[in-house]
Amino acid sequence: MSGENDKPKAARRPHGLGRGLSALLGDVQREEPVAPSTPSASGKAVQSIEVALIQPHPEQPRRHFDQAALQELADSIEKRGVIQPIIVRAHGGGFQIVAGERRWRAAQRAQLHRIPAIVRDFDEQETLEIALVENIQREDLNPIEEAEAYRKLIAEFHHSQEALGRIVGKSRSHVANLMRLLELPQPVQQAVMESRLSMGHARALIGVPDCETLAQQIEQKGLSVRDTEHLVRRARTGGGDASARQRAAAPPDGKDADIAALEQHLADILGLKVDISHGGSPGAGGTLSLRYSTLDQLDMLCQRLSGERI
Repeated sequence: MSGENDKPKAARRPHGLGRGLSALLGDVQREEPVAPSTPSASGKAVQSIEVALIQPHPEQPRRHFDQAALQELADSIEKRGVIQPIIVRAHGGGFQIVAGERRWRAAQRAQLHRIPAIVRDFDEQETLEIALVENIQREDLNPIEEAEAYRKLIAEFHHSQEALGRIVGKSRSHVANLMRLLELPQPVQQAVMESRLSMGHARALIGVPDCETLAQQIEQKGLSVRDTEHLVRRARTGGGDASARQRAAAPPDGKDADIAALEQHLADILGLKVDISHGGSPGAGGTLSLRYSTLDQLDMLCQRLSGERI
């Protein structure tokens, strides 16, 4: 996630697909020291900046940092240094982090006095957009953090859901579904942030009466997403007859419930529409279709399938 163990690739992916971080942040050149008195220095070269002059952005999308993983990164940095520079902008007589807060935190733990960084001239909107893209492409955000970032960009900079989808390489429906998670009560959102509930669990609980109690049951019993959907249907149709419950339990378009649940799970992970067509018998084959609507989405999909990091 941090890029500390990334190795050079023998062959590079063809350019032209989407809008990766390299396009947003510029290519890394050579390292140059930066004096404390020159916080406005800006460019594409890697510069060595005092850790004490750098502050995190107060609206950074990522709020939760796994402490064990942070310590592992700090141990690595103590041995090998910070391999991948962070991105900062000049701000208030010092520097503000645009991307790389985790590396900055780990460098402090490793008791480094200086850290490699690239100083770029970004305004507030660009800073928030790039921080969001960087975290999403590295899969660092939990669903609630991602949803909060979308809400802030819509509220402050009047982005549409479709425009946000283009920025982060996701579908509009993915952005909309994530933002609906913010309708959940705070205790349920906290469970999602702490990975006690998955996005699939949380989606099933949206709009359900007394969903906090159901969320506790899901955690205590270790229910799967499919089991959660059945639990929610029973809660919603508890007073109905058997035929009504059967209609509520039937997946759309008559597809097998397990296949439909798997489609939704993959769609939640990828942010793309997923369609699975299975032959029917256990030994039969089938097809898995992923539908993208922009080159940005195709670009991100190719990166995930190939394991390549930006």
